[in-house]
Amino acid sequence: MNRVAGPVWQPGDERYDLARSVWNGMVNRRPAAVVACTGPADVAATLRYGAETGLEIGVRCGGHSIAGHAVPDGGLMLDLTPMCAVRVDADRRRAWVQGGALLGALDEAALRHGLATTAGNVSHTGVGGLTLGGGMGWLARQAGLTCDNVASYQVVIPSGEVLTASARENPDLFWGLRGGGGNFGVVTEFEFVLHRLDTRALSVEMVFPLHEAEPVLRRWRDLLPEAPREATLTAWVGTAGDWAHLPSSLRGRPVVNIGYVWIGDPDAGRRLLPALRGAASPVCEVVGDLTYLQLQRREDDTQGYRYRRYWKGHYFRDFGDEVIGRFLALERGPCAPSASLQAYGGAIAEVPDHESAFGQRDALVEFVVAARWTDPAEDADRITEARRYAATMEPFASGAYVNVLNDEGQDGIRRAYRGAKLARLTELKDRYDPGNLLHLNQNIVPSGLR
Repeated sequence: MNRVAGPVWQPGDERYDLARSVWNGMVNRRPAAVVACTGPADVAATLRYGAETGLEIGVRCGGHSIAGHAVPDGGLMLDLTPMCAVRVDADRRRAWVQGGALLGALDEAALRHGLATTAGNVSHTGVGGLTLGGGMGWLARQAGLTCDNVASYQVVIPSGEVLTASARENPDLFWGLRGGGGNFGVVTEFEFVLHRLDTRALSVEMVFPLHEAEPVLRRWRDLLPEAPREATLTAWVGTAGDWAHLPSSLRGRPVVNIGYVWIGDPDAGRRLLPALRGAASPVCEVVGDLTYLQLQRREDDTQGYRYRRYWKGHYFRDFGDEVIGRFLALERGPCAPSASLQAYGGAIAEVPDHESAFGQRDALVEFVVAARWTDPAEDADRITEARRYAATMEPFASGAYVNVLNDEGQDGIRRAYRGAKLARLTELKDRYDPGNLLHLNQNIVPSGLR
């Protein structure tokens, strides 16, 4: 790989092990080389080299893929992390973000000017992976998904050609990059639309014992269609930790946490509180003011790099009483997972379905069951429990979020993209990557390779 300007790390090099490490601690593969790309020319050279040699190519932005697709065993790890610059034009309300930047860098640069765009909830997530799959965040109900706020992409397609994709240039590719994942090329720069932001936020959490939670969750569900756009309703079920605000009698016990995140005037956000109260009295209630930047970073440690992880996810168009019952029927035990719900709707649903590859705009809520642990001896039990619980919810699901897919293969792809949309994505794959060079992703398989 003497064709690239950036460093190349191979087994035995000092930085090799650090360079191949990603967010999910279960991923421990060994690439033949990690190619630290410094610009589109390096990306193009790496793609060409992979095509010539037959080496698999994994693309790393932030390394947060739950399946660890960025790390190919014996292949080339195309590492975008050296390309992490963010440039903001406050007058035009635009940000140009390189493909290896993290969400925290985008948030910080934009917020200096009182601006923001929809980004995920963990600051060390990569901008690229989040955006290409759709991109859910606390601003989405006000401003749309992350991909809805991209004005243009600079993308290196598998042939090595550098293209611009926008509503005017290569509009077919622009459509596919808005939710179709990393199937069509490697994005080296995003141009984002920014929005004027009230940088204040409010976080509301109410904790209930599991046996009292069903009427509470029904009340929460009934608020979903009418909640103001500033509010993103959330719910969580799992085993309580050693939380300072929780009575000692409930620590280590199954609980339900319902609430919302409000972006904007906290006093206005508090007006929603009475609507959540009344079904039962919480054992504790935590209501806190914070800045938007604090909100964006508050999960950074919980979602840190030291854990082993497994996920399953669903979308629901409605959340009836039977689904609530299944949600609350979480298995108990030392290897039991947790599960969360996050409200959609608002600006997400207003984008016409045909305008982007993202295929789940009619979702009411997103559900994710998540297992997190540190001991490799627990791998099988943790994964089994998460799969079992997710399977009880699947009969009611309307689809899946491509960024939460794990090991579902083509069944997962068909859940993320409905028939006509998957057919159009396949046509794009046939045009831009007929040889499936970029297949270490939630893969759209070219028609010639089926």
